Amino acid sequence: MSSIQDEIRIAIHAIWIRRWLALAVAWTVCILGWLFVAQIPSKYESRARIAVQNSQILPDGMTNGQPNDMDSVDRVRQTLISAINLQKVVRGTDLASTVSSDADVAARVSSLAQAIKIENQQDTIFQLTVTQSSPKLAQQVAQKLIDIFVESNLVGDRNNTNQSLAFLDKQLNDRQKQLEIAEARRAQYQNQFLGGLPGTGSVADRIGLARSQMAQVDSDLAAAQSSFAAVQGQLAGTPRTVSEGGGVAVSPARARLAAIQGQLSDARARGYTENHPDVVALKNQLSAAQAAVRAEPAGGAAGGQPNPLYMSLQSMAAEKQSQLASLKIRKSQLQNDLDRLNASLSGDPEAVAAQGANDRDYQVLKDSYDQLLRQREQVALRGQAQNQTDAMRFTLIDPPTYSRAPTAPNRMLLLSMVFAAGLGLGIGSAFALSKLRQTFTTPQSLQRTMGLPVIGAIGEVVTRGQATARAQRMKLFLGGTAALGGAYVMVLAIELLQRGMAA
Repeated sequence: MSSIQDEIRIAIHAIWIRRWLALAVAWTVCILGWLFVAQIPSKYESRARIAVQNSQILPDGMTNGQPNDMDSVDRVRQTLISAINLQKVVRGTDLASTVSSDADVAARVSSLAQAIKIENQQDTIFQLTVTQSSPKLAQQVAQKLIDIFVESNLVGDRNNTNQSLAFLDKQLNDRQKQLEIAEARRAQYQNQFLGGLPGTGSVADRIGLARSQMAQVDSDLAAAQSSFAAVQGQLAGTPRTVSEGGGVAVSPARARLAAIQGQLSDARARGYTENHPDVVALKNQLSAAQAAVRAEPAGGAAGGQPNPLYMSLQSMAAEKQSQLASLKIRKSQLQNDLDRLNASLSGDPEAVAAQGANDRDYQVLKDSYDQLLRQREQVALRGQAQNQTDAMRFTLIDPPTYSRAPTAPNRMLLLSMVFAAGLGLGIGSAFALSKLRQTFTTPQSLQRTMGLPVIGAIGEVVTRGQATARAQRMKLFLGGTAALGGAYVMVLAIELLQRGMAA
């Protein structure tokens, strides 16, 4: 422990001997450092916060395809610091007084782009930060940027709408010309190859439609036949006349014949074929019953009145028979149309293929034209909405601030660091010089270094004149050190004064 204390005393003594060097180095470093810090230009920041919110009045399907509010903000942000907008800022603020040529404007634009920062704070809120050499200029630039921010968005949206309408109008005109050509080609083919064929569309479409109609007619015909057979069965089982007292004037042979006819009609209505065993048996019974009726003496059932039910069934049967005839005629017509279409398809397949290609081209152009027309109507409606309302609403939350103190550099800290560096370098230089010109402060250090015993030490004898001179030099040294401290306090006071004047 004593050796460490000795080393500390030796170092302090060595520095003290060379204290004038330390003081000179400290003064030099402090003066040069303070001058350098004074030359650093001050930077002032102006900040503003803006909220952006879409005021959409159209349905989702008719908007500009923007999923959220920040898409528009990002789009404006990308164009905000463009060269054209920054030139507007330079010429619209006090920066205009610092430029005299296009080269100066370009230089200002380049430096201004580095001094502007836009960042999102929340989903719909962003902060604009502008850094300039004076608080007034920073505030002016920030306000100008906000004005351009609003103007570029509103005007940009309307310009985009006009450009979209112009593009869609051009595309519609082109599609309309192509559609007219396709229509003329299609009409020419229709007149040349399909003028006498039934139906509309291509040959394949007409054949498909005819087959579909034929299937429907077959289904209707089967239903009509079944219904007609059922009415006939009921008609066969119903007597023509009734007795005057309300009873049925029917002979037993005729009643049996009517019952067998009803059973046979019912079997056919169920779909039984003529070879079905039940149908064959009923036919045999029917033949026997008809023979019995023919053998019955005439007038056996006379004396009755006409049966109203029989007459109603007769009318219904006539109606069903008329429907059957109409369906058979319709089936015959459809079959003729199918035969003609199939003959056309097999007779000239190349013409049929060309007609199909024409129809496909026409349909593609028609769909494209209709889609462009819908898009054009949507864009026009959106443009009208933008003319009446703002597409985006801007709310200035915090206006551009006026900075009271520079944000950079921190001169108070830099001046203090220069003062500390001056003291440190002064003491360090004195200590380094003591190592280069080493002396022995105590007998013990001499003995350790030489390795020889020290017999004794002779103290310094100072005369009265030397003591007076030393006291005078000590006062000068202390005065120089106090002056350095006073200079440090003075530069701090000057910095505070400048801040107050700037504010």
